[in-house]
Amino acid sequence: MKNIPPKAPEMLRTATALALVALLAACASPVPPNAQLAVGQAAVERASGAAAAEAPLELAAARDKIARAKLAYANKDYVLARQLAEQAEADANLAEAQARSVRGQRALDEVRAGIRQLREEMNRQ
Repeated sequence: MKNIPPKAPEMLRTATALALVALLAACASPVPPNAQLAVGQAAVERASGAAAAEAPLELAAARDKIARAKLAYANKDYVLARQLAEQAEADANLAEAQARSVRGQRALDEVRAGIRQLREEMNRQ
């Protein structure tokens, strides 16, 4: 049987290329989350009118997170800024949904009260 010579130079090139890719990936800095901050801020502003009275805790959480996201962005902690901006958007959306739910429940209660009054009037006649 023939001895197959090891492909040391080829293996060395492959290992070097992999090491370079790993090094470049480690050195790559995250992209500033400008879009996420803008979307999070817009969501908080949109929820501020609708949810201020009906979902104050969720709205306060959204406002806190967008403020913290801006601070993280200023400190160039883009990963944290992105996470907080996304969480602020989610909290603002939750505040809006809860506000809609509260308003819907209020409207339903009014309709039920109206139906109850109509039934009482019908029973009197």
